[in-house]
Amino acid sequence: MERSGQGDTRVTLREVAEAAGVSRSAVSRTFTEGASVSARTRKKVEKAARELGYRPNVLARSLTTKRTALIGLLSNNFQNPAFMEVFDLFTAGLQERGLRPLLVNQSDDGDPEASLEMLMQYSVDGLIVASSTLPQAFSKALAEARLPVVHAFGKPTPAFKINVVGVDNVHGGELAADLLIERGYRSVGFLGGPELATSTEDRLEGFRRRLQAAGVALAQVRYAETYSYAAGRTAMAALLDEGPVEAVFCGDDILCMGARDVCRERAIRVPEDMGLIGFNDIAMADWAAYDLTTIRQPIRDIIISAVELVVRLVEEPGRSPEARLFPCQAVERGTLRPR
Repeated sequence: MERSGQGDTRVTLREVAEAAGVSRSAVSRTFTEGASVSARTRKKVEKAARELGYRPNVLARSLTTKRTALIGLLSNNFQNPAFMEVFDLFTAGLQERGLRPLLVNQSDDGDPEASLEMLMQYSVDGLIVASSTLPQAFSKALAEARLPVVHAFGKPTPAFKINVVGVDNVHGGELAADLLIERGYRSVGFLGGPELATSTEDRLEGFRRRLQAAGVALAQVRYAETYSYAAGRTAMAALLDEGPVEAVFCGDDILCMGARDVCRERAIRVPEDMGLIGFNDIAMADWAAYDLTTIRQPIRDIIISAVELVVRLVEEPGRSPEARLFPCQAVERGTLRPR
């Protein structure tokens, strides 16, 4: 079968219908998931489509189905290497389901209302927010827009009902404290991410509580402006200038890497002179140059679960909000002194 001018313009649905000897609606149903079409008609349509090089126009089909198959991913942590794993798992999970991603960079100075407006202009079917903090005003705006939303790496709150997939960050802080207590550290510091991030608050809460119970001094608390290497360096330098500590729990691996490099520059040996613990267990944490002891946050499990949940919400709009929390796990490497 030949088509004059093939390659000059897109093959149309009408041309496929004529080649297959069926109606245009039959061609449309063949390429619409769940639509009713006989096996005989499907075979004829698929044969004609292959020979003509036809590809369904997904955007045009969305006008009929009222769905765009677009799922948004909004985050303010694009500078953090952990986001690369998030991005990989998010896009792969959607593509396996025949869906497509729309990324939105909600930087610290970005306008949440503008981000929501863009999401609505593209008529996304659902949204995953990959951030430790979701401002209540933004949560309310999402609810008013009736957009299926999953907050990944978030914290369940009774005040506002929203779907959450994350970890028990308080328990993560307790695990970090346990490691330091077991190794005999008596004066320690906490270097967290942004002070208003709920993950920072919860990790510090668990860390502080477990230290107090063991009679270990929390000598210093410092916050980084962002979850970035540079912010980790700045915060660690300020912490060291304030006074000596034996160990520091960093609320993120990339912050901890910045902290470790400051120690190198100041000839502070790790772990002989200073103990360090990170959080997340990103791939770089296992690099020989850092070899971080850290608290593992199961990023893969969180994103896979968030994708599965947002797809369910799109298909079942009446579902009640739910929270899925995964456990943290201590990963011991080389930045703490031996037991």
